[in-house]
Amino acid sequence: MKGLHGIIFSYEKHNDLRELTANRTPSSVPFAGRYRIIDFILSSMVNANITDVGVVMDGNYQSLLDHLGSGKDWDLSRKHGGLRLLPPFASGGTRGGFRGKMEALAGVRSYLEGIRQSHVVLADSDLIINIPLQDVYQAHLASGADITAVCTSNVDSDCDVTFFRLDGEGRVGEVLFPLRDRTGCYRSLEIYVLSKQLLLDLVDECMSHDQTSFRGAVLQAKASSLHIHSYVWDGYAAQIRSLKEYYTRSLELLDPAIRREVFPAARPIHTKERNDASTYLDPTGACCNSLVADGCTIEGTVENSILFRGVSVERGAEVKNCILMQDVTVSRDAVLHHVIADKNVEIADARTLMGHENYPMVIAKDSKV
Repeated sequence: MKGLHGIIFSYEKHNDLRELTANRTPSSVPFAGRYRIIDFILSSMVNANITDVGVVMDGNYQSLLDHLGSGKDWDLSRKHGGLRLLPPFASGGTRGGFRGKMEALAGVRSYLEGIRQSHVVLADSDLIINIPLQDVYQAHLASGADITAVCTSNVDSDCDVTFFRLDGEGRVGEVLFPLRDRTGCYRSLEIYVLSKQLLLDLVDECMSHDQTSFRGAVLQAKASSLHIHSYVWDGYAAQIRSLKEYYTRSLELLDPAIRREVFPAARPIHTKERNDASTYLDPTGACCNSLVADGCTIEGTVENSILFRGVSVERGAEVKNCILMQDVTVSRDAVLHHVIADKNVEIADARTLMGHENYPMVIAKDSKV
């Protein structure tokens, strides 16, 4: 889409993902067997024919750099435009992290000035969604709004999120946070469309007053002076900001109906390729109601679980309601229930590890248990 430029915020923010973000940003946390969380919003942009995307980073981003590379796997490796990784080179890095979106944008202002497109879509990187952004852009143009905010009527969330109250014509009347009584409200999905010029004006105004929050300084402060219109998305959308949310949303993908929403054939999710052999299921093993990526070896029992590429479940081992990331080894006769094992974890023979669906056990990357 020649009229739309993508900006993804992938800097360090408060989250409760615990060990999963010890060595990476939330956006590069593995998800759904072979993807990273950032793949979903990035693929939504690519599927809308957005050819220029900037990813704003600050802190702990080596894993993200390794994953995104030149952008080739998303067809964003180009001589002009394409994928641009934007580490902090202004105010944010000197203070130990950006305080908000407006400070992050001020840190890459020179990049914003060089944007070739007339409009920009801003999005967080911790969102599991597959949304037709071309429809959002067309709705923005048709409404004549200054800012179009994507939101959902599903207000269930334990995390720090923004809520809107809409008038009868879909205009955002109030911007609220935090909020106990959510009756009649809509939850923001942190996707916004606005013109390049308005974005630059807002960045300059906010920085001149040392205002760093997009939510407070723009959405809330200017709800009456700017025309902020809603785009209500009632498809699947999950903001991954806590360990419980990560675990619950991951295992939701075992439902075929949800998988069809997240992975429709018309809008594929792209990710970094890794060539693995087909998964091997031993005649003595069993695998039921699970997502299993390529390159796995299953000789034990796997049930209601997600196995990433290269996982090995040896004979006699039992894996139930677990998420095992890339190259995890579960040795003979080990028992795992409600466990999240990060990359390259080794579980020794006959170990028993038990978590709970409301508080899964997490094993940090490269651990030996």
